[in-house]
Amino acid sequence: MTAGAFGTEWSVKYNQQEICALKGSTVFMNGTFTHPEHLTVNETFWTLDQHQKTNLSKGAEPQNRSKDPDYSGRVEFFTDDQKHFSLKLSDVMKKDEHQFCFRIKTNVEKERWTGEPGVQLRVTELHVEAPEEVTEGETADLTCKTTCSLTDPTFIWYKNGRPLTTKTIKNNQLHLQTVSSEDAGSYSCAVGRSQHLRSTAHSFRVRYPPKRVSVSISPSGEIVEGSSVTLTCSSDGNPPVKNYTWYKEGGTSPVGSGHSYSIINITADHTGLHYCEAQNDHGALNGTVMVTVKSQSWSAVWFAVGGGGFLLITVLICICWISRKKRPSDKHGDENADPKAQDETYTALQPTARSSDDVYHTLAAVQSCSPDDTYTALDPRSSSPECDTLAFLVGSSSWSLDRSSSSSQTGSHFSFLSHFSSCFLGHSSA
Repeated sequence: MTAGAFGTEWSVKYNQQEICALKGSTVFMNGTFTHPEHLTVNETFWTLDQHQKTNLSKGAEPQNRSKDPDYSGRVEFFTDDQKHFSLKLSDVMKKDEHQFCFRIKTNVEKERWTGEPGVQLRVTELHVEAPEEVTEGETADLTCKTTCSLTDPTFIWYKNGRPLTTKTIKNNQLHLQTVSSEDAGSYSCAVGRSQHLRSTAHSFRVRYPPKRVSVSISPSGEIVEGSSVTLTCSSDGNPPVKNYTWYKEGGTSPVGSGHSYSIINITADHTGLHYCEAQNDHGALNGTVMVTVKSQSWSAVWFAVGGGGFLLITVLICICWISRKKRPSDKHGDENADPKAQDETYTALQPTARSSDDVYHTLAAVQSCSPDDTYTALDPRSSSPECDTLAFLVGSSSWSLDRSSSSSQTGSHFSFLSHFSSCFLGHSSA
């Protein structure tokens, strides 16, 4: 404040001598002024302190910031009749860090005034200061830092782009009491009324032991003996798990290692609970899977063998019967044979040639006789112990293919074929 020519005074008062502004924000510099009453104010504007001193030393007028290309479109001046003034500076930049002074020009060339010292503008950005990595269970503080002191800021914290509302925020700090793996993420901060001007994101990492260990089987579905399977272990941990060890329940020694464990030509002995141990620098955790191996079913094999054997026997019986029917009659046999017996034999094969009483009599006789007598009645001349055995086996009901008796049945099949071959060859050579 300086006295004028007639006792009046010059004065320029700023509301703030120093302003801290965020880069990209809008700032206001306000104040009031007075001048000698006999003077008329022709022009008021804002200038920079360094330009003021430089230009005045050269006898030149300080430059109006509104006419500076660096501030074009970013500054606005306001004054009123009560001698209030204001400067609005938009999109604040780092290069705007200067001292801004209010300049008054009057109708008298030598009566001009600059309010010094002016308003010092400082420009800052937000950045998060925090440890790069902590171990689960520890405590951590994240700080939203500035290079100058903002006026009454309200700090807002974001994790992965979303505002945090459940954490403790004190002034410019975010306090994490007991860090967990869920706290890992990207953190940034902002201040109220300028939420769009966030800090650069800070990556916060948490070290923790393996979690969520799981085991998968490939291929999926039923596991049959003789096939191959691969067990794969996966987990979540920081640092990532590199050591996987495989065990089978009941065993003390590892059965494999690595991310995957393959079993070639699997057997029923592999049935049971398998588990992998995932381990990193901060701990270990197991994942389990049940492996069930199904034995191969032999019922289909025995059915095929039995069915084929039955078909073969049927064909051989037909061939034997046809060969016997077409065999030339032995002359001596025909002469010595009892004609009546031959007639009775063929009559037995042709029931229609007998009376009703005879038919039923024959059937009754066949039913009551032993298996050997039954087949002897069909051909009493050609009976033999081997053929008797054949007839008995064909007539029996021992063709069951039940799994529990498959071995004994197989022996019976081979015994039968042996007897049948002897019978067939013997009659063929007769």
